[in-house]
Amino acid sequence: MNLDEAGARRLAEAVAASLPLDRVDAAVAPPFPFLRAVAEAIAGSEIALGAQNVHWDDRGAYTGEVAAPMLAGLGVRYVIVGHSERRALFGETDAEVARKLVAVRRHGMVPIACVGETERERDAGRTIEVVVSQVRAAFADLAIGNPTDLVVAYEPVWAIGTGRTPVAADVTAAHAAIREALRERFGASAREVRILYGGSVTAASAPALLRAPEVGGALVGGASLDPASFAAIAEAAA
Repeated sequence: MNLDEAGARRLAEAVAASLPLDRVDAAVAPPFPFLRAVAEAIAGSEIALGAQNVHWDDRGAYTGEVAAPMLAGLGVRYVIVGHSERRALFGETDAEVARKLVAVRRHGMVPIACVGETERERDAGRTIEVVVSQVRAAFADLAIGNPTDLVVAYEPVWAIGTGRTPVAADVTAAHAAIREALRERFGASAREVRILYGGSVTAASAPALLRAPEVGGALVGGASLDPASFAAIAEAAA
């Protein structure tokens, strides 16, 4: 929840001009009121438009909510679902995440499904247990036609916005567990599902994180508000 409309447009234009789009896939997910402005700013580039949240029903008496067909009508390609802030601050449950994923796919968009453990769960040695449980719950009712229909983001809650990042071995272990849980659910096609890392990704931390096995990209938070930092992370990915 940052910037105003003019600032969002300027940021999107700067990002479109600075990312190595011939070597990486990229998307930006602005706040709902700025979706059209950002769509116009990135028009003609290879950057995809994303949204930060969605409701599970297509219409109804849900004041303040935004439905999947509304997003699809604006040209949204990706929708972030189950972000840790949605879970922690707004009480979003695994069951609600599962319903949102189905809604996103129903309207031809790609969900970026977020999973991750809290600091207490990490300290208790439950990281793998937690992320596997979240994956199984989230995708219980979802079918994918091909691996590009789904993106997963591993975001350890204790690392988001704190400047702390797990060591590469821990990231690798969590991503491998997510991959196996996806394979159990979707079979061989899960091998190609992209799994992103999110959690205080910066230009400094990105090279080591993106070299870790099974890490297929980054879900960038605060660093994406600085075009130079975002571009450096994209260069690391490239």
